[in-house]
Amino acid sequence: MTAPIAATAADAPQVLTLLARIWREYDFVWAPEIEFPDMFAFDDYYASPRGAFWVVRDEAGRVVGCVGVDRVDERTAEIHRLYVDAHLRGRGLGRTLVDTALAWARDQALPRMVLWSDTRFTHSHRLYERMGFTRLGERTVPNDPNDSREYRFERDV
Repeated sequence: MTAPIAATAADAPQVLTLLARIWREYDFVWAPEIEFPDMFAFDDYYASPRGAFWVVRDEAGRVVGCVGVDRVDERTAEIHRLYVDAHLRGRGLGRTLVDTALAWARDQALPRMVLWSDTRFTHSHRLYERMGFTRLGERTVPNDPNDSREYRFERDV
């Protein structure tokens, strides 16, 4: 497995393949155009200086982890699309991806990091809390085919 590498729009199809695997794991409805509009307009979300995106590949070159981050305002960055294949969870890959996003925020002089996470992603919540994020609020995602509720997490960078 490789360390996180900067991704481009050309990586979006493989990221979607990873996301499809995870959606199957949770028995979610697969509607990528609704759930992941950023993957279909990658540069609008993740091109510098607005944001960044990284992927981790296995030995076969398959995307097995990812994270994105973008600038919310002059003080805040937001993590998006933190996903790791099920068989690799618990091995530090999620932490490495979050650390990569936090480093980007520091480099951009953004002192606050926020994220939203589906209430069903309990593995992720434990990671965020271990990394110093505080859970602050909840929302229901409008027009979501999976009736998602999400927790808000944030911390200082």
